Amino acid sequence: MASSSTEFTLCRLQPGHVDLPMLRRIYQGNVRLELAEEARAGVLASQETVTRIVESGKVVYGINTGFGKLAQTRIPAERLAELQRNLVLSHSVGIGKDLADNVVRLVMATKVLSLSRGHSGIRIEVIDALIALFNAGVYPCIPEKGSVGASGDLAPLAHLSLMLIGEGQVTAKGERMSATQGLATAGLKPFELGPKEGLALLNGTQVSTSLALSGLFEAERVFSAGLVAGALSLEAIKGSVRPLDSRIHEARGQAGQIAVAAALMTLLTGSDIVTSHADCSRVQDPYSIRCVPQVMGACLDNLHHAARILRIEANAASDNPLVFSENGDVISGGNFHAEPVAFAADIIALAVAEIGAISERRMALLLDTGLSGLPPFLVNDGGVNSGFMIAQVTAAALASENKSLAHPGSVDSLPTSANQEDHVSMATYAARRLGDMCFNTSVVVGIEAMAAAQGIDFHRPLQSSATLENEMKAIRQNVAFLEKDRLMAPDVEMMRQWASREHWPAAIEALLPSFA
Repeated sequence: MASSSTEFTLCRLQPGHVDLPMLRRIYQGNVRLELAEEARAGVLASQETVTRIVESGKVVYGINTGFGKLAQTRIPAERLAELQRNLVLSHSVGIGKDLADNVVRLVMATKVLSLSRGHSGIRIEVIDALIALFNAGVYPCIPEKGSVGASGDLAPLAHLSLMLIGEGQVTAKGERMSATQGLATAGLKPFELGPKEGLALLNGTQVSTSLALSGLFEAERVFSAGLVAGALSLEAIKGSVRPLDSRIHEARGQAGQIAVAAALMTLLTGSDIVTSHADCSRVQDPYSIRCVPQVMGACLDNLHHAARILRIEANAASDNPLVFSENGDVISGGNFHAEPVAFAADIIALAVAEIGAISERRMALLLDTGLSGLPPFLVNDGGVNSGFMIAQVTAAALASENKSLAHPGSVDSLPTSANQEDHVSMATYAARRLGDMCFNTSVVVGIEAMAAAQGIDFHRPLQSSATLENEMKAIRQNVAFLEKDRLMAPDVEMMRQWASREHWPAAIEALLPSFA
């Protein structure tokens, strides 16, 4: 990400080939988009195919017919512009809070990628307008609720499309204004949409995919925080590093497990606390300490799988029908059905819930003097002081809430459009709920790390590894050692921010999905 709000990284969009690191940069902000020049020929060819169909009078769904259950209704050529405008207006029925700017950036970028695959029949000028609006910092106001994830994200993408025809609301540099004002900010005027253009803009999985990518990127952060917190907790209870022995994990063969165990060993290398109890009598630690590689490794494998699916979908042509200009075919299919995204979002949800669940159990372990060997509730003068007692209750509440939120969205479906659209993915909800889940888990993991830091401070002057001491320093810059009871809500918020940060030790960042 660029270092200031006036410096931008150029992201050159090559449709079909945008990688995960570029999608992360778009999500983080301070980027400008540019369409690869070689993509333009395919866009022009598909739009010319649509023009020829209209001029020939041939009836083709989505070009000169009604939509959904009204597909049998032929629309005369002189009313095609009205058809496309009405489509955008009638489908703009979203409700709820507006999507965050970082998600809207992904929606706009992935919409450009989809339209630029050369199968949508849309004018290059419309794609260029989306890029110009993005680069000018003009973002459509898109309500978060109202999509079932097939036929694409119709309602939210209609709110995106409103902007192009001069309707609805946008934000520019954080200021809310009319779409016409926003267009003027980018040097544009409202479009009269041509044949198929409204449908191409509304069809697609870009909102579901962008919400799922947002969930993935936030899940990567809480996963990283969870590994650091787990290592700190191991140090706080003077746990054993023997379960991290690579031979154990190689004997099983699970890739995530092997990688997590190795990363934890790297985090703990050089710790005086580890060597201080090398000959202790403890035989085994509880599962929440001993099985971190097995649990967090499985979470990591899920994140990698979801990342592969979402990178493909971000590059996909997912509107309908699709134009194949090499022979003039226009084929109606179902690429707008967001089932791959729904499944990906659901497995991210499972990982996020488990990261929080095992973290809360480690937190509870730290407070139990019989298991941890630390002062009860991690505070001196217990009784007068409650210490971390109720912070653990907050962690338990949020970890439990995530259990309900983790219920798969993809197993639900409700027919729409007079049963023409009789099975839907619910991908938009499946992806949207990841934001709440990641927030909850960041609080849980942050509380654990704060408690583990308290435990480590009881072992002073012993030092942990250089890496973990850097984390201790970062924690102590914001949260002081708990000498006696104090207002802890601000501490919890500071630790939530610690767990939500972008950058982590190199051994952990190397684990995260980064493939093209």
